[in-house]
Amino acid sequence: MNLSVTPGLLRGLPTEQRNRLMRLALDVSIPQGTRLFEEGLRADRFWIVRSGSVALDLQVPGRRSPVVETLGFGDLVGWSWLFEPYVWQLGAEAVTPVRAHEFDAVAVRLLCAADPEFGRAIEHWVGRVVAHRLQVTSNRLLDLYGPYGGGSGRL
Repeated sequence: MNLSVTPGLLRGLPTEQRNRLMRLALDVSIPQGTRLFEEGLRADRFWIVRSGSVALDLQVPGRRSPVVETLGFGDLVGWSWLFEPYVWQLGAEAVTPVRAHEFDAVAVRLLCAADPEFGRAIEHWVGRVVAHRLQVTSNRLLDLYGPYGGGSGRL
């Protein structure tokens, strides 16, 4: 694994934990239009984008699922794999052909359980992503469905 080209998101992990995580990576290619996961289904893996883009969407009853964020180089795709009940909270689709590092969620969770320091680093890293996604999703939904748009409000 070439760590000299470390995606920006992974730089948030201490070097030792980042190296341990990357040993579990599988390089994958995902064709454009592929659904990576569906909201409500079992979350059993996650990805870090190396190239291309992935759209995150959210089911809205009676409406087409809006895209709430588009992810690219260095972004973590999927966080639901870390938190019980391990069910996707959003959906995701490859907007372009995507190359990514793919991780088996069970293997990473087992490593987190076996090494509390590693587990804390992963939980902190993913927690920052969750906080960001919550804010972006809230703003996007306010823009789409709020009475006046403008998702600049805070949660």
